Amino acid sequence: MGVKNLKEICKTLHLSNITDRYEEIPYESKDQFLYDVLSLEVSSRQTNKIARLIKKAKFRELKWLKDYKWSEQIHLPTTTTKDEIIDLKFLLNKQNLLLLGASGTGKTHLSTALGLKACEKGYEVRFYRVADLVAQLEDALAKGTLQRLKRQIESCDLLILDEVGYVPFQKQGSELLFHIIADCYEQKSVIVTSNLEFGQWNRVFGDNRLTTALVDRLVHHAHIVAFTGESYRLQNALSSVNVAAATINK
Repeated sequence: MGVKNLKEICKTLHLSNITDRYEEIPYESKDQFLYDVLSLEVSSRQTNKIARLIKKAKFRELKWLKDYKWSEQIHLPTTTTKDEIIDLKFLLNKQNLLLLGASGTGKTHLSTALGLKACEKGYEVRFYRVADLVAQLEDALAKGTLQRLKRQIESCDLLILDEVGYVPFQKQGSELLFHIIADCYEQKSVIVTSNLEFGQWNRVFGDNRLTTALVDRLVHHAHIVAFTGESYRLQNALSSVNVAAATINK
């Protein structure tokens, strides 16, 4: 039959992963060999799909749950457990996850890690630093491509909005972001990280009524996690300085 003919058949059947690796499969029986070859194709397709989903999500950096440290500084709602968050039950129920606390306390790491796990489970995710999303929305509006951008966001299962509160928005930007969040309401899950309490969000959005409506949609069906304590980044920086100083003084 020949390798060339085998590749042509696999190409026709869209079994692109088999021709490169079928020689790795040991042969014990026809049934076993066929099963293992097809299992290899399924596994390779799943791996490729996850890689595509991760690339499409556009995470700023990759951070995993296995590397995440759950400390006493993380305060969960009394009705929510750590395992429920890790298992993405909020995503199954189209609920939101709001991570609130000072900068550097691990909010972005957790949101990214949960987004990556969602990709591994086959969900479509979009990750935005919220200031970047508002800038994209305003640019799309000016260019007449806003509906295209909104469709891209609507196609995802999980929307992650990082760093709400770091940059205040103009009226147009606030309204555009409000419509994105309103469209997500009870249709998909949203993870938000913010360094501000809800009562301070009007500083960012500039309109009390719009802020109230936005918070109302986010908080309904949401798990609110509070992060307290000092910044991990600051602690690590201070530790490094102390180690360096101790070394110099020896």
